Amino acid sequence: MSESTATAPGAVPKVGFVSLGCPKALTDAELILTQLSAEGYQTSKSYDGADLVIVNTCGFIDDAVKESLDAIGEALAENGRVIVTGCLGARAGEEGGNLVRQMHPSVLAVTGPHATHEVMEAVHQHLPKPHDPFVDLVPPQGIKLTPRHYAYLKISEGCNHRCTFCIIPSMRGDLVSRPVGDVLTEARKLFEAGVKELLVVSQDTSAYGVDLKYRTGFWDGRPVKTRMHDLVRELGELAKPFGAWVRLHYVYPYPHVDEIVPLMAEGLVLPYLDVPLQHSHPDVLRRMKRPASGERNLERIARWREICPQIVVRSTFIAGFPGETEAEFEHLLDFLREARIDRAGCFAYSPVEGAAANGLADPVPEALREERRARFMAVAEQVSADKLRARIGASMQVLVDSAPGLGKKGALGRSYADAPEIDGVVRLLPPEKISKTLKVGEFTRARIVDTDGHDLVAMPV
Repeated sequence: MSESTATAPGAVPKVGFVSLGCPKALTDAELILTQLSAEGYQTSKSYDGADLVIVNTCGFIDDAVKESLDAIGEALAENGRVIVTGCLGARAGEEGGNLVRQMHPSVLAVTGPHATHEVMEAVHQHLPKPHDPFVDLVPPQGIKLTPRHYAYLKISEGCNHRCTFCIIPSMRGDLVSRPVGDVLTEARKLFEAGVKELLVVSQDTSAYGVDLKYRTGFWDGRPVKTRMHDLVRELGELAKPFGAWVRLHYVYPYPHVDEIVPLMAEGLVLPYLDVPLQHSHPDVLRRMKRPASGERNLERIARWREICPQIVVRSTFIAGFPGETEAEFEHLLDFLREARIDRAGCFAYSPVEGAAANGLADPVPEALREERRARFMAVAEQVSADKLRARIGASMQVLVDSAPGLGKKGALGRSYADAPEIDGVVRLLPPEKISKTLKVGEFTRARIVDTDGHDLVAMPV
């Protein structure tokens, strides 16, 4: 063994791990960490004593690229032996070369996203595995980076859309749906391990199974179609005995999503949809090459609320897209008010290297893009505040995320309307009953007594 790959006799090889980016990147990180542990490597969130470091990167917008490049530079400075994976690893730099290699030529290896096998090959080359990989050193649900009581479940990889502002298909490829049996098996293991909230993610959750022509798979000896509705119903049925939540993210508003809303009305899955609408004006949507129109979206959201009045809709939008006129932006604000989006985020358009939108006419000046984003958020926050105030007096089920201890303030939880890290929280007051204790990862009933910005204030009952 060469000096560069040798570890002390009897020592367990240690791999530092840094994970950046979205929940899809997080699930990639979990797969790599699971395989590392299965093969006997010790993993760590710090550089201390690590034999090498893996940096899982994001490469979508400029700020994420900078953050990822800085993280790689820090890992090189602190440790010196770095493997890079994730979306940034798939991005080209100047003259077509690999961007990471150009900026940090001393990294040991670079892979793109969803590349567990390639990452492990690089690890094996620079830090040989300590023992037989068939020895089971990990829990059945694998290694998770989320708290014990919630987990992300990725159901597909890649995307068939070619939105002009996005380069994700060039990094993650076209849609590839996971076998329905594999998805349901992973979900059951997570519930059995104590997960109380399962967050379903992908690049396009609504398109699940399109690439497989919705073929019939098998799970527990039963036929199940590789189709969004069938998968969501099965996930809801799986969650029911455990009293767990199922939350859906990245749902494009295709007509067949209407079939999912009755499942929410039944209580099978959370009445919550994360729908990336991006804009409302038909001309802007055409320039974006989005698969929907603003008018149909208004009708669809109204229909969802007819079927399931308690449904919460969260969405993201882009302000200042190339060619956006003041009239088109005002159309977006009117849409936001009429649709009454419960939770809305907004990005000022940011040119991404390699995106088709860079070549569109009439780019909006940066200062105006930022000004429109601020105007959008002012309207969005007013809509959200009004909807939150309407909850005062209601009794809601709350999943406890943190509980400092008996008699101390600051317990935090989330209602069905709040996804972790992107929505608000429920600030839980000390219980009136001495016998009432709040435990992380458990549900409690709470009466909403006030609002605080994006958050609710509640008294456990």
